[in-house]
Amino acid sequence: MTIRRVVPNVQVESEKAMVNNRDFYGLLGFEEVMNLGWVRTLASPSNPTAQISFLTEERTAPVVPDLSVEVEDVDTVYAEVVASGAEIVRELRDEEWGVRRFFVRDPNGRVVNVLGHRDRVTGAAR
Repeated sequence: MTIRRVVPNVQVESEKAMVNNRDFYGLLGFEEVMNLGWVRTLASPSNPTAQISFLTEERTAPVVPDLSVEVEDVDTVYAEVVASGAEIVRELRDEEWGVRRFFVRDPNGRVVNVLGHRDRVTGAAR
């Protein structure tokens, strides 16, 4: 199993808070790499897997996840997590912005967004 990146997700109250965080983390060298309005992701230009996301809400799931883990094969990970008996907070599905993902609760009660990016040509998770 290959982990591509782990991203902390920080829930914020407003768009203004997202802008303030973007500006602050910009002082540390982060640059905005995604902005869907309700979620912004910042990354290091020299190490693009070093990221942090800020969310005002979660538009397609019941809760804002505490962290995101991008894996190489999200379908295999999903099958293993389901077989383990872990609590699935949100079933596996494709999102319109190009990811396939599910949410699971870890033993500490934290919600983990497990995702894989879909190949733009075939539509398969990668």
